[in-house]
Amino acid sequence: MTADATQEMAPRQTQGRRRKGRPVHGWMVIDKPRDITSTKVVGKVRRSLDAAKAGHSGTLDPLATGVLPVALGEATKTVPYVVDGVKSYRFTACWGDERSTDDTEGESVANSDHRPTRADIEAELPGFVGEILQVPPTYSAIKVDGRRAYDLARRHQAVALEARPVRIDRLALIAVIDGDHAEFEMDCGKGSYVRALVRDLARALGTRGHVTALCRTRVGPFLLADSISLAELEALDDSVAASERLRPVSAGLADVPALSINADQAAKLKRGQVVYLIRPPVDDAGCAIEDGVLWTRFADRPIALAELRTGEVRPVRVFNF
Repeated sequence: MTADATQEMAPRQTQGRRRKGRPVHGWMVIDKPRDITSTKVVGKVRRSLDAAKAGHSGTLDPLATGVLPVALGEATKTVPYVVDGVKSYRFTACWGDERSTDDTEGESVANSDHRPTRADIEAELPGFVGEILQVPPTYSAIKVDGRRAYDLARRHQAVALEARPVRIDRLALIAVIDGDHAEFEMDCGKGSYVRALVRDLARALGTRGHVTALCRTRVGPFLLADSISLAELEALDDSVAASERLRPVSAGLADVPALSINADQAAKLKRGQVVYLIRPPVDDAGCAIEDGVLWTRFADRPIALAELRTGEVRPVRVFNF
């Protein structure tokens, strides 16, 4: 079992193995169905487009649904920038029952007869917004002495995970469904776990709790409203029809400054050479681009991810189309 909030995968890029297929480049934003792993979704997308290379920007539990951006071809080079983006979730908490996995898949480990009121919940939420410390779920993909925590937990071995800082931008109570269930929305940074938040919120409310439903509604620039269901994708007649639903490689760089360059500069970056700028760089809106990571383009085509330092543009990763 993997963590629900995608971010335990953030430090590394998850890619499928290289297989035979077409050189397909871009993003396919999938509305992941319940009861399927993120890895299997990537495989289905790759086969639907007959793509040679595919990966995803952060995993979702099999029980979770919602936005799973799948990168194809050269788009895999932009995965880290999507992973670093804001994530949004809609989820349901069940009060009175804490589970080993912090969701419905696990065994009950603690119970409580106490049920919080709406006023109780709303009074406690501010304490979970901002920079907080959070202990990841025992059943997570975090490594402990080189092994995944969930592998150790499944073998009934002791797992001691340390609290780590995470960022919660927004946490809102959407509905009190009944005495046992409440629905929430959350915006957060990478590394945050919905399951851990529900566990800790329940304890703070004097009860116990676990997640019964979880839908990711946003990953960086990709929204649930813009996604396609896996069934709809697989129903398309051929890989060409499926390719028409692709988002461009640059869609994964919506939060990264873009610098337009000329043909000579593009050729230099493609060769791994440094480009020296004559004047301070600006984006399409005329705003100054500060030193740091940017992406370069020529004729609306991505050329390279690069680092800007005092007028020098050094290629970091070159796009090969």
